[in-house]
Amino acid sequence: MEGLRTGELAIQGGVNLETIRYYERRGLLPKPPRTSAGYRAFDAEAVRRLRFIKQAQALGFSLKEVRELLALRLNPRTSCADVRRRAEAKIADIDEKLRALRAMKRALVCLTAACAGRGPVSACPILESLEERAP
Repeated sequence: MEGLRTGELAIQGGVNLETIRYYERRGLLPKPPRTSAGYRAFDAEAVRRLRFIKQAQALGFSLKEVRELLALRLNPRTSCADVRRRAEAKIADIDEKLRALRAMKRALVCLTAACAGRGPVSACPILESLEERAP
């Protein structure tokens, strides 16, 4: 039986060994057969799947969502529209996170504008505002 050992898969997939083991435990990578010497032997599909997982994560998909995408990929009844809906939902999630980040930035800009950066820390308006009750 020929195949890639775990280290070779890690190099080709651009991840470390623990990531491969973690993905196996989470069911994202199937457990491969073993060679007669006891080494795990991954096939070319494992490299493709590993790259798929990394790319999906780079686009903001959680491992749970990656698992769902992988399942869609294997289901012959799945249409491109099903996958598109998932991507559109991820875009909406990202838009919401961006709105939240902009609000955080605005709040921090206001806090830093109120602070001259001089004086004792006990009179720091930034720290004082953090101690106030949230609206």
